[in-house]
Amino acid sequence: MKKIFGLVASLFLFASCISTKSTLKNVDNNAPTPKLTKNNTFVITEFSKDKKYGYNKDYPINIFYHGTKDDVINQQRFLNALAGPNGEAITFSKLESCCPFPSKNTEMGAGFLDVYEIKWEGLKNPILLYLNIYERGQLMVPVGFSLKKN
Repeated sequence: MKKIFGLVASLFLFASCISTKSTLKNVDNNAPTPKLTKNNTFVITEFSKDKKYGYNKDYPINIFYHGTKDDVINQQRFLNALAGPNGEAITFSKLESCCPFPSKNTEMGAGFLDVYEIKWEGLKNPILLYLNIYERGQLMVPVGFSLKKN
């Protein structure tokens, strides 16, 4: 009985943490599916002018993974296309999932953002980027980054 009560309480807490209205500002369900390079990275042609893009949980980079069997492959395809501001090779690692939001693209009715830590040689402090696999949006190079040279 305690286990059932604990499960019900956990589900209630989870549901109460999710607002019924999404705070995400840059979802675009009509954004084109990105093309891939021979190196299996996304072809990105636009550079964001918005300093919040990717850096703010309300303006995540909307990767959208449906159609693949791997929920992190598109995050890797996106991040592997990036370089530091002067072409520096970057490294990245997923730190956590956070920031639940309502989504029609999941069976649960909610999604989470993934927080990635980005580093490159000469960078004083790591950069945190918010990536969203549940929604679609125009993929752009975040402010402070460049594209990796092939």
